[in-house]
Amino acid sequence: MAQEHTEEYLESIYDLQKMDGSAKTTAIAKCLDVAPASVTESLRNLERKGLIQYEPYQGATLTEAGRTIAEKIKRRHRLLEVFLTDVLKINRAKVHDEACKMEHTISEETECALCKMLDAPSRCPHGSPIGPCDKGITNCTECRTEAEAGETLAARERKIIPITDLGPEDKGKIAFIRGDCRIVQRLSDLGLTLGTTVSVTRKAPMNGPVEVFVRRTKLAIDHAIAENIFVDAPRAGRS
Repeated sequence: MAQEHTEEYLESIYDLQKMDGSAKTTAIAKCLDVAPASVTESLRNLERKGLIQYEPYQGATLTEAGRTIAEKIKRRHRLLEVFLTDVLKINRAKVHDEACKMEHTISEETECALCKMLDAPSRCPHGSPIGPCDKGITNCTECRTEAEAGETLAARERKIIPITDLGPEDKGKIAFIRGDCRIVQRLSDLGLTLGTTVSVTRKAPMNGPVEVFVRRTKLAIDHAIAENIFVDAPRAGRS
């Protein structure tokens, strides 16, 4: 199974799983415009590689390894959409298809360069969130500084999620803030510092303000700011 083929399947399963909980064979076939019989064969291949869990008539779900690959491709796709729209000024209606062609071919170095050139965008032109990079950094200034010094950035040890993805009773420690030193300082003034435990108490609908509890204080912060604050895997019910 070629790398591009594998990535296309994982990306489709990722999208379908987010909508329906699992990806049915017929839905994958429709998404990729292929025959259902070929989908079944490909799913069994992906399962043998440990990238999905597959049950006939129930559908496929990603394993942790499969999700990691899918999220990386999604990140590249959405960065490319921003580049095509904002830099090359390509019509927004065309950028999805163009990004689909390019996402499987760019290197990690190119992905990192795109992110820095675009100033680490948080959303693609269609409004979908862009995931964080997998580098072991605490903010974007570190990425720029270490890259300029010729240092190789190690991968992050733990998975992180934006605080907007925290569920009720979930808590997590702030591990990464997307943005430069000015943004880090602004959040620090609010008590939102690296290593601090934070929980979400309320999310307003339609991407409205997010209410967080940090350092025994409740804060209401703009959703656009909240989605740039990332925590380690949440630990429910712990302080």
